[in-house]
Amino acid sequence: MSSSSSSSSSSSLPSTKLPVKPIPGDYGLHFFGPIRDRLAYFYNEGRDKFFANRIQKYQSTVFKTNMPPGPPIASCSHVICLLDAISFSVLFDASKVEKRDVLDGTFLPSLAYTGGHRVCAYLDPSEPKHTSLKSFFLSTLAARHHKFIPFFQIGLSELFNELEAQISTKKEAYFNTLSDTMSFNYVFRLFCNKNPSETKIGSQGPKLVDKWLLFQLAPLGSLGLSPKILGYFEDILLRTFSFPFFLVKSDYKKLYDVFYEFGSSVLDEAENEFGIERDEACHNLIFLAGFNAYGGMKVLFPGLIKWVALAGQTLHQRLADEIRAVIKAEGGVTLSALNKMVLAKSVIYEYLRIDPPVPFQYGKAKVDLVVESHDVAFEIKKGEMIFGYQPFATKDPKIFVNPEEFVADRFVGEEGEKLLKYVYWSNERETEDSTAENKACAGKNLVVLLCRVLLVEFFLRYDTFQVEASTFMFASSVTFKSLTKASSST
Repeated sequence: MSSSSSSSSSSSLPSTKLPVKPIPGDYGLHFFGPIRDRLAYFYNEGRDKFFANRIQKYQSTVFKTNMPPGPPIASCSHVICLLDAISFSVLFDASKVEKRDVLDGTFLPSLAYTGGHRVCAYLDPSEPKHTSLKSFFLSTLAARHHKFIPFFQIGLSELFNELEAQISTKKEAYFNTLSDTMSFNYVFRLFCNKNPSETKIGSQGPKLVDKWLLFQLAPLGSLGLSPKILGYFEDILLRTFSFPFFLVKSDYKKLYDVFYEFGSSVLDEAENEFGIERDEACHNLIFLAGFNAYGGMKVLFPGLIKWVALAGQTLHQRLADEIRAVIKAEGGVTLSALNKMVLAKSVIYEYLRIDPPVPFQYGKAKVDLVVESHDVAFEIKKGEMIFGYQPFATKDPKIFVNPEEFVADRFVGEEGEKLLKYVYWSNERETEDSTAENKACAGKNLVVLLCRVLLVEFFLRYDTFQVEASTFMFASSVTFKSLTKASSST
């Protein structure tokens, strides 16, 4: 890891120039304390107010609390919460924080969901298999870089055609379903070089993965039911027992079979170049494609559309002007052209800052630590669970001016680019690369690229648009209400 990741966030136990204070907060009584906090988090206060209220109560961005799902699913819910940009970054320091089995926080879904394997996402970088699996992922993506843009353009063209058709007939179009179909098709084409409709799963891919994801992550979610009594019933339903794998076993088998058959060239590489057994490689490929890639896109693309829509017509015009001028000068959608679109690039980073698609990050202290916030330091003991809620860290008012506002050109220019080190969406600073030795998202550069291509293709085709947006479970829910075709095209 880079020296910037560690030196700015924490130091070895003896050395800090800041006053060291006890970590405020409490865990409450055994069993009842975690349930108290869980009900507050989901139903009585809500997620953001849960954290904001405790910052106000303790006058600290670092404090003790409990995180879902709590008992009886999780044996220990205790976390030390980091909610500012400085303390948060200790979670990137692999020498001080362990990422073993903490992807979903304080509980680990049954390994039956991943074929009995601890897939790469569950491994700490210190584990030998992490290096081989992460290297395999990075190599697989690098070998397909020439397909990133053209395959995505095919999917976007299909999505936009269906979007227009639904608005024409129904006067509105629900974006999430269309986006999910496009995302799954893209990921499957990328890794398997095949349209999933030509396989035995047909058009069922998104539904198969959605069900597999839901049964693993259900203890961490909520439907937002009201009145509260319904929420409490939901809490009992979702967080008393983990959902057993057998409920999705047949669905997962269908996914395994098509990835095993049509992803054979990827699996050959895993076996021959990285020494990974074929079965284990296939389960990791499904997790990479289904959980990491498709699961991320389910949140990523609706969120981007929502924030750009809410920013209004003035931004739409500015984006359209920049995009069309650059594409006309460059002669097409190329990496060179994308890199010249400074506003479009900034818009993507601002979206990833204000509404990161994966808001939670966890790790266990490998050693006794002193973690620094802006003006105070805190001791964290070896073995304690550290939790970062990214939307607060990346809206730190001591780092970002008007942090709650979507500022489209926030990252434009030399001063704007200096702020990129505080954009954390990928489980690493935006200024750092993903390597086999860290836990940064293997596809972090691809994610930014696809978001930029989505904006470019959208504003080559349309001038402006309006949506209705809300939140459902883990993602923004977006319905297009109007769509104005481009008055001029390149």
